[in-house]
Amino acid sequence: MTSMPEPAVLPVSLVETVTTFVRSQVLSGDLEPGERIVEETVCARLGVSRAPVREALRLLAQQGLIEHLPRRGFRVSEWSATDILQLFELRRVLEQHALSQALPLPVAPDPFDGIENALDGMRVAAGRDDSLARDDAHRRFHEAVVAIAGNRQLDLVYASVLIKLQLPMARNLRAEARLADPEDGIRRHAALLDAVRSNDSGVALAALESHGELTYLNLGIC
Repeated sequence: MTSMPEPAVLPVSLVETVTTFVRSQVLSGDLEPGERIVEETVCARLGVSRAPVREALRLLAQQGLIEHLPRRGFRVSEWSATDILQLFELRRVLEQHALSQALPLPVAPDPFDGIENALDGMRVAAGRDDSLARDDAHRRFHEAVVAIAGNRQLDLVYASVLIKLQLPMARNLRAEARLADPEDGIRRHAALLDAVRSNDSGVALAALESHGELTYLNLGIC
């Protein structure tokens, strides 16, 4: 019997390069919601073949940042204003549940160092003017807040919500840096960390309520 050939293994670095490029284009607004992603254009821009481009687009589609249209290729995912508001509301409910269940926590070892590390990542990225790295650190910050509850199922549900919200979260943070003070986003998250570090659920929930994740996000709603 003739054995089946092994499937080709794509260089991870090429797939990562394409994934980072397309994701950056989406989160920066260079590719708008609903806009088609032309594989040939990405290939030409990065000097790569279609195979790593298709694999990168497949991975981004799994994350929900883009979507595959049968026989029409890929486009940036579109969420209605109602969808976005509902997702942020769900994010808030999950965060409130995590904090109300987790606090107070034993103070040793430091149960909040994961949040601190993510905030440090936001600071470093802001200092390098690396918006994509700041977006990633921002998402890790909120994941770390929920993680203090020690509830694996909650973490999984919360991560799925954040994946869908990564574009509006990035746009709010980037608009804040552009329209106000680039340090405002860092200060808001430092204030939330301080509230969580109080180890008082009431203080932390109050800070979460005033966090301002929608302040600079124009959803076109009157």
